[in-house]
Amino acid sequence: MRISSKGRYGLAAMLALAQVSTSGECITILTISEKLGLSKIYLEQVFSLLKRAHLVISIKGAQGGYQLAHPLEEITVAQILQAIETNLFEKTESSVTDDAIEKTINHFVWQTLDDSIYTTLNTITLATLKEELAKYNPEESYMFYI
Repeated sequence: MRISSKGRYGLAAMLALAQVSTSGECITILTISEKLGLSKIYLEQVFSLLKRAHLVISIKGAQGGYQLAHPLEEITVAQILQAIETNLFEKTESSVTDDAIEKTINHFVWQTLDDSIYTTLNTITLATLKEELAKYNPEESYMFYI
């Protein structure tokens, strides 16, 4: 399994978007770029892929930006990474010339490992990540009313 910078940035951007998702606000790429310290142009490419995968929607206009296309509980890390990464699970190159040994290792080791990783990534949702984020960033988990 290989996750590129684009995949890691996309996951971080989706979590930043999840932070404001409950308010129904749109968030601009520029805002995410400044918050995460990432290139705006690079994030535009990432959001193009996320939009194509129907994970975000874009709103045009002065109050525009991006919103999540689904509730936090329905968007998994696997979906986000699959939208961005072209080859999330690369096929392992042949290790030995013995075909039976190669097939056995591929099936019982590499494929089992890939399946386990995919299953795990499918159980982690943006809701889970947002809850975990609150543990590391408690000031953003409080709401103040005046």
